[in-house]
Amino acid sequence: MKHFLYFLIGIFSSVLWSQQIDVIDFKSITAQVSIQPLEREISGKVSYIFDVLHATDSIFIDAQQMHISKVTLNKQDIAFTNDGKKLWILSDFERSDNNTLKLEYTATPKKAMYFVGWEYDGRQQVWTQGQGKYTSNWLPSFDDMNEKTTLDLTVNFLDGYKVIANGELKEKIKSEDDLTSWRYVSTKPMSNYLFAIAIGKYDKKILESKSGIPLELYYYPEDVSKVEPTYRYSAQLFNFLETEIGVPYPWDNYKQIPVADFLYAGMENTTATIFSDAYVVDDIGFVDRNYVNVNAHELAHQWFGDLVTETSGTHHWLQEGFATYYALLAERDIFGNDYYKMRLYEYAKELEEQDASGQSTALLNPKSSSTTFYKKGAWLLHALRVKVGDKAFKMAVRQYLKAHEFKNVETDDFIKAVEATSGENLDAFFDLWLNTVEFPKESIVENAKDDMSFYIKHLEYIECSVDKDVDFLMDASKFYFEKQEIIKKHPELITEAVVLENGVEVRQTIAQTLRTIPSELQSAYETLLNDKSYQTQEMALYNLWSNFPDKRASYLEETKGRVGFKSKNIRQLWLVLALSTPEFEADKNVSYINELISYTGPEYDFEVRELAFSYVDALQLYNEDSISNIKQATTHHNWRLSKMAKQLLSTLETQPKYKAILSRLETQSTTP
Repeated sequence: MKHFLYFLIGIFSSVLWSQQIDVIDFKSITAQVSIQPLEREISGKVSYIFDVLHATDSIFIDAQQMHISKVTLNKQDIAFTNDGKKLWILSDFERSDNNTLKLEYTATPKKAMYFVGWEYDGRQQVWTQGQGKYTSNWLPSFDDMNEKTTLDLTVNFLDGYKVIANGELKEKIKSEDDLTSWRYVSTKPMSNYLFAIAIGKYDKKILESKSGIPLELYYYPEDVSKVEPTYRYSAQLFNFLETEIGVPYPWDNYKQIPVADFLYAGMENTTATIFSDAYVVDDIGFVDRNYVNVNAHELAHQWFGDLVTETSGTHHWLQEGFATYYALLAERDIFGNDYYKMRLYEYAKELEEQDASGQSTALLNPKSSSTTFYKKGAWLLHALRVKVGDKAFKMAVRQYLKAHEFKNVETDDFIKAVEATSGENLDAFFDLWLNTVEFPKESIVENAKDDMSFYIKHLEYIECSVDKDVDFLMDASKFYFEKQEIIKKHPELITEAVVLENGVEVRQTIAQTLRTIPSELQSAYETLLNDKSYQTQEMALYNLWSNFPDKRASYLEETKGRVGFKSKNIRQLWLVLALSTPEFEADKNVSYINELISYTGPEYDFEVRELAFSYVDALQLYNEDSISNIKQATTHHNWRLSKMAKQLLSTLETQPKYKAILSRLETQSTTP
């Protein structure tokens, strides 16, 4: 009979999964884990407290490709089965409270936990990514975001590293076997995809919000000079969002941790946002690629996503749309209303482009794009606030969050809150924004109450206008975005004065737009080489090198020691241009080639390697080292790098001249 039951469980597990929360309520997870980075293995003991709400003959815990060695229920050994995805416990469960299930396990995660840099002498880290990957790859837990638990997590790891996780650090104990135990406790329930660990060599700076919340800002010890520009405005963002949302920050502390080769810009793990260290910048990098928007977005998720969590992907906009909108509000508090309107306009243009491509879907479609969930969701909230007014909108958000704190929500929960505070029937509004596939621009343009109505019309006039107004470009009172739109449409308006007397944003657009440089603008354009913008410097160097061959050597000499972003964008371009300039340091070409090829190696971050691969391919600098690095990158966890490497390798395999190298590398990879 039990074998038959196992068979049914295997077939109908997806159905049972959706039903488990109706009969079983898991309340807490206590885990003690040990991580072996060289073996890429995690093992541990886990204890669960749960209530049986209704009698049932089975319960499960998600456990992806794990070895489960022992399971006890209320201190008694219990039969279990492990199908490679779920651990099943079969018993006659009766209505009861505070049951205890314990297990021991080992796992070698293929995703959700990533081991960076352990195979070479580089930056060594371990970090997790649960959303979209499932925490159940490294900890037996619950993939269903409707199952919320507390977490008491102890991590045993090598001495000399910092371990950061959700919640409050309660204990740090050094053992005699070169390990340190770090115990973090989260006393408020959260969906398990928000569980997080980040391990590496870090220092930290601690700020405090106006409400007394500790803000822990982690950084690499060598990046101490980048702490201020990286985390600029962090306290202001926190204080603004707490006031604007109207609900106190719901957790005990807030930590932010940069990691190498991260999959996304950032991830809003409860109390412990992990973000890409590409956003660790100096003062110049801040102009081009600052962390402010990502910082605000992930922080807003601590309310919208972590405190209240969608029931399913159908309602994903309740997380991403809200986080995008509140991030813009926070940026408006810093950069002003023109900036806010500029970003909304950019979102509108992106949504219209998506419409034109035929890729748009309704906001409630769980398969919608990020553009839809993030940008259209943010626009919905902007339009809703205009419609019902600030008071009703803010009151609705507060009521929505308080009524559903630490629970899961659907779109109707928010609609009911807004209708209650506004006293309006909003069926037509929400039908337009939630169910219409296209971006409803006309409803915005026709709404005289909305400042964005005039702004959209004004900017579209600028884009379409044949009026050529140099005076506008020279007016210091005009917002830079409007000038940028004019320059993109009418590059012929660029004069020496326009180049020299505008700010860094407009000058960056000039560098992007003016690819053919008139001789009368050469001198003015050369000043772009020294702008406080790595993007501008990179584009100016390339365009000047391309337009004025007789000065190539002098441009290279002027920019010789520059590196640029973490991707080494300026240095790598410089190497390519130096190799392409016969009259410049030809005796150093071999060392320059070797340096460029070295950037394809696994000791570098994926952005460095991605750029280096593109240049190696452009110059056809293929040798055993570069091809070996391409093969290694095909298995990299970052999909952008692995996709590029697979495409390059596929092309190389069609070319006979690389057959011998590929054959040797294949032999090396298969030799014990």
